[in-house]
Amino acid sequence: MLKKILIGIAAVIVIFLIIVAMQPAQYRVVRNATIPAPPAVVFEHVNDLHKWDAWSPWAKLDPAMKTTFEGPQAGTGAAYSWVGNKQVGEGKMSITESRANELVRLKLEFIKPFASTATTEFTFKPEGEQTSVTWSMSGDKNFLSKAFCLFMNMDKMVGGDFEKGLASLKSVVQVAAK
Repeated sequence: MLKKILIGIAAVIVIFLIIVAMQPAQYRVVRNATIPAPPAVVFEHVNDLHKWDAWSPWAKLDPAMKTTFEGPQAGTGAAYSWVGNKQVGEGKMSITESRANELVRLKLEFIKPFASTATTEFTFKPEGEQTSVTWSMSGDKNFLSKAFCLFMNMDKMVGGDFEKGLASLKSVVQVAAK
């Protein structure tokens, strides 16, 4: 009887490992918003990392978060590091590409609560008197990440924060335009 139980447990473990191994190796989270301002105005609030605290959804989760800046004020080479509570963790983001009024690409490095790296992009497209802003994050999933994502969906974990951030960005841009 004990032998059958052990064989059953081993079979469940093997099946679980196979299911994890078959999960996609990458993830991508995307959200979009339309902001009533020209791309140049919206771009300025994303390209200058010093301005992120005004609209970032994570800045509001830990007002005591410690931040440091490196490199230029804005654009390629600008970097922002943070250390915060368990909701925001610890990490660094660096602008790796900046094309005026079109694109801001960042390397996002999480240190805590778990180490990982992702690519984040903001694209800006004019739509008449408004700007369509797309915020995306993509990255690779190692075996542990694949197992974690069986129980926690990245889109559900981060997508809501992106929506809040884009709504805040819209508010900040509208106030700055007045």
